[in-house]
Amino acid sequence: MDRLELIKRNVQEIVTEEELEGLLNKKEAPRAYVGYEPSGKIHMGHVLTVNKLIDLQKAGFKITVLLADVHAYLNKKGTLEEVRKIADYNRRCFIALGLDEELTDFIYGSDFQLGAEYMLNVLKLSRAVTLNRAKRSMDEVGRAMDDPTVSQMVYPLMQSIDIAMLEVDVAVGGIDQRKIHMLARENLKSLGFETPICIHTPILLGLDGTKMASSKDNYISVDDTEEEIYRKFKKAFCKMGDVEENPILALFRYHIFPRYETIIIERPEKFGGNLTYNSYAEMESDFIEEKVHPMDLKNSAAKYINEILDPVRKVLL
Repeated sequence: MDRLELIKRNVQEIVTEEELEGLLNKKEAPRAYVGYEPSGKIHMGHVLTVNKLIDLQKAGFKITVLLADVHAYLNKKGTLEEVRKIADYNRRCFIALGLDEELTDFIYGSDFQLGAEYMLNVLKLSRAVTLNRAKRSMDEVGRAMDDPTVSQMVYPLMQSIDIAMLEVDVAVGGIDQRKIHMLARENLKSLGFETPICIHTPILLGLDGTKMASSKDNYISVDDTEEEIYRKFKKAFCKMGDVEENPILALFRYHIFPRYETIIIERPEKFGGNLTYNSYAEMESDFIEEKVHPMDLKNSAAKYINEILDPVRKVLL
């Protein structure tokens, strides 16, 4: 897999691919970032963007992780002290998941977002963005957006200025971040900053076949025990032959195959013995043709996810 293929793997959208190719031709080590709002547990939906950061590191990018404690505070996720503690927990999790600590800059939002230059840029941007545009950009990420607070309208402006002041070339996030990223692309140039390239990953399905979210209790937390994961997977939605909205197949595609060259589905000899796959496409094809049973798929997924999460559990002990 060449550099561009690695960057594009398991990505839903790049805005724009042409700009990305130009960046790779111009810079040997571009800088990419993700901002994580510390709130609740880290689940496999968050790990999807961590996987992309690991891909980008392998492709020669310098990585910045913004632990956005001020954003979490503005979005009603707790006191500044509470979200700072969660941010520290996030940092340990991300390193255990495979981000190279030596090659990753971890930056807390409160370390630079309260400075005069930063706040002046936020105020400048506020003159260019309408209230409706700011509210619309928060549709996918804000809490209680039927009656938003002023702080939630400041949130997307700050995220745009984060991109500018961290001097990153690429902003990475789930597709739910798209509207905020587009706000940054539309407005940063007028403030004298570069227009960021945006890489968006899909939203991971929860175990019930809907969006994974801690509020729905349909998620896999990075600190779930081995027994909890087997229990959750046993109940997970995985309809025979159906690849649409299938959370178990999604875990293989986005989390397991990127980390393993070969996947083995263990089965008793009386059911045909083990199956070996070198690509997700092979597995999906066999599942469509009903050559592999959902329960065998669930058990193997649980085994590999436990292996991936084992280093995180050890760090958090």
